[in-house]
Amino acid sequence: MKLEQSKQKLLLDLATALRLKDAKLATKESPEQVALDKAIAEQTRLRDAAAAAQMAVDDMESEILRIQADERKLRLRKKDGQDALGAETDEDRRRDLTHDIYTSKSRIADLMSELQEAHNEVHALRNNRDLSQSRVKDAERKVTEARDAVAAATVRAGEVEDPSVLIARLEEELPADVIAEFREQRIENGIGAALFNGRSCGGCAMVLPANGIAEIRNTPANEVPHCPECGSYLIRDIS
Repeated sequence: MKLEQSKQKLLLDLATALRLKDAKLATKESPEQVALDKAIAEQTRLRDAAAAAQMAVDDMESEILRIQADERKLRLRKKDGQDALGAETDEDRRRDLTHDIYTSKSRIADLMSELQEAHNEVHALRNNRDLSQSRVKDAERKVTEARDAVAAATVRAGEVEDPSVLIARLEEELPADVIAEFREQRIENGIGAALFNGRSCGGCAMVLPANGIAEIRNTPANEVPHCPECGSYLIRDIS
């Protein structure tokens, strides 16, 4: 989407106004909003921890596969050596084969010990991963509850300006093609546009990968980039 930089904040304001209209969220920094911000931050932290826990499991499972592959090779080498030893009559050659068989057996024993340790460790890592994922689900529930609390506080306060007036004004100030693209994206993910704080998307609260962050930062100033996770248009600099 192409949009001159001076008007990009208007797009963010429009997205915010539409969300306020749909969810009746308070615009002031209420205790409920503070609690929501805290819940979202905790959700982001726990998602990062869960991703790290999954990566640790993946690494250990790869290590187990490597150990098992090495063990299979050594067992085959030991068998080949034993077969050759049975048919070998040269004493020097028999001595070499015997040494090689002994070395293979010794290394197999070491690998079996390593494999047992790896299985014990991956079991612990999987438990940690499952716990991390459970905490993420709990955090997601708390975010939902916090959003509901903000909406309820807004209804009670009755101080929110009718967002329909603001929405109409903002739509008049933005180009028609921009409004059309924004609406299409909002239909797709319910957000449309969100703030990019340099590290995460304000729409889905996901911490973005390094390559995604670099692509967003390198997008020309007169273009609005997408969040690679939820697809929202990201507004970078609103100062």
